[in-house]
Amino acid sequence: MKIAILSRNKHLYSTRRLVQAGEDAGHEMHVIDTLRCYMSMVSHKPEIHFKGQVLEGFDAVIPRIGASVTQYGTAVLRQFEMMGVFPVNESVAISRSRDKLRSLQLLSRKGVGLPVTGFAHSPDDIPDLINMVGGAPLVIKMLEGTQGIGVVLAETRKAAESVIEAFMGLNVSVMVQEYIKEAGGADIRCFVVGGKVIAAMKRQALPGEFRSNLHRGGTASLIRITPEERATAVRAARIMGLNVAGVDILRSHHGALVMEVNSSPGLEGIEAATNKDVAGMVVKFIESHARPHRTQTKGAKG
Repeated sequence: MKIAILSRNKHLYSTRRLVQAGEDAGHEMHVIDTLRCYMSMVSHKPEIHFKGQVLEGFDAVIPRIGASVTQYGTAVLRQFEMMGVFPVNESVAISRSRDKLRSLQLLSRKGVGLPVTGFAHSPDDIPDLINMVGGAPLVIKMLEGTQGIGVVLAETRKAAESVIEAFMGLNVSVMVQEYIKEAGGADIRCFVVGGKVIAAMKRQALPGEFRSNLHRGGTASLIRITPEERATAVRAARIMGLNVAGVDILRSHHGALVMEVNSSPGLEGIEAATNKDVAGMVVKFIESHARPHRTQTKGAKG
């Protein structure tokens, strides 16, 4: 097959591994810089151009779209979908998962376990907002933050009020969540492919740090997850509509709680911790599913 990888950097570990796995399986792999694509809107003949050439003949596309280019990246992916190319994750699913508030609302509606979460815009709402999540300590998150950036642990009510007021003064949308102390600065990343958890790792924060992101210096190790955690991860990915997802789970006194569902999960940490060929499993999923299809965005839905 001829497979496109939408990635801004062909040297990134995840991109390189997907290229390697695809080529090892005999496929023709092309890394395409998302922002270098430009599109032609013509009735019944959608086109994508890249470096002066028309992109055509692709069987599948793997979107590795960074959070900072979500809007344009999903537009490019949508164009591929309109051309009949199989997307590993559909553009609507990526947009859905990137909107933290929307994704939590969808998961909540379906009864998935979540940390108690509040959201507000007006500073007048701060006292009740803090009460809503059980008071301090609590976690404050910028809706646009990624990789642990824009996430603050407020250990006292006064600190929480000050941080929320500061964010709102910058006209930044924030949400507050209960702090799951029993998690001990650790979370579980479940890597879901095609409705199955194919790998899982525990991410542990550095001493004195509560953010377990590997980009923040956290460490990763192999972990055996429970049936409840496995079912929660699969269900969360399905609700988001993602075929490939990284589902981040906290272990709490009241069960597995979903923190986030990531539509472009990194491969380096999970492959190192589990010694599994995760990239190869993504390619195998494509081999099983890249055939004539109809995505949600191919027709009238946008």
